[in-house]
Amino acid sequence: MEPFFCQYLGAEKGASRNTLVAYRDAVKLLLCFAADALHKPVDRLTVEDLDEQRVLAFLDALESQRGCSPRTRNARLAVLRTFFDYIARRSPELLLHVQRIRGIAFKNVEHREIDYLQEDEIQAVLRGVDVQTRDGCRDKALLMMLNNTGARVSEVCGLALEDVRLDPQLAQVRLQGKGRRERACPLWPETVASIEAYLKVREPQDAGEGRLFLNVNGRPMTRFGVDYLTKKYTAKAAKQCPSLATKRLSPHSWRHSTAMQLMHAGIDIAMIAIWLGHATVNTVHKYSHLDMKMKRDILEKSPRPAGGNGKYSWQRPGTLKWLDALTNRL
Repeated sequence: MEPFFCQYLGAEKGASRNTLVAYRDAVKLLLCFAADALHKPVDRLTVEDLDEQRVLAFLDALESQRGCSPRTRNARLAVLRTFFDYIARRSPELLLHVQRIRGIAFKNVEHREIDYLQEDEIQAVLRGVDVQTRDGCRDKALLMMLNNTGARVSEVCGLALEDVRLDPQLAQVRLQGKGRRERACPLWPETVASIEAYLKVREPQDAGEGRLFLNVNGRPMTRFGVDYLTKKYTAKAAKQCPSLATKRLSPHSWRHSTAMQLMHAGIDIAMIAIWLGHATVNTVHKYSHLDMKMKRDILEKSPRPAGGNGKYSWQRPGTLKWLDALTNRL
């Protein structure tokens, strides 16, 4: 067990702390479920005890007993697949056992559109921050950082003072993303100004505290703190910008918003992937499905039925002959 978490996930894969916690929780839940079902201590469980039927029963219990969604179920299953893959590599004699578990299918889940903030909504949120207070200065700097960089919440919480460079000509921030991949993002002058204002009133509990964003107690900001702040200011801005009340927004929505801003600006999708710190371009393709402006542009450029006679291009004489002849060219 220890080599899987410490050596494989930690050293070889470079998994983040949050990833390690997610893997730990999934494996721990499975072991406790199997121990209860078999009336055995966890320390006496064998790999053979964790067979296909046991894992299926565990996944079903996540939904029926713990109230987990199909998405959470799939996330737990993905963790278990990785865990059992590791076991098969270490013990090839268990390969058939592992293959049966890997044969468990993911559940189909409803596709939900990703909500993000439009430019006017972002401005409405930022206007709601009272920069005359110490907390307001911090909150403005944090929101500007999210909007400017598209950083993940964990990346913002992990920022150290030394990661930020505020030189007028070379202003930038160094972010550490998933897999310990580092990237640098330039900062807008407005973001620099908000950070400088915050640094003047920043009060760490310990003089040596190196984290940039601190809570009211002078300790490093957590994911829950960022979640609270973004929802607080979104709810406040919704009174002047009603469209915000219709959206399911979270701190990660600011990351989606940055991606959409870059897409609207005509930035190549490969560069957007680099900006956001994605390992592959494929992850960014989802934003193309969100862009209603892009969809409208495509519709405007598409040929329309001429004269309102309802005859589309595939109804023209010769279309079927052309399709039949197409196989001869392949």
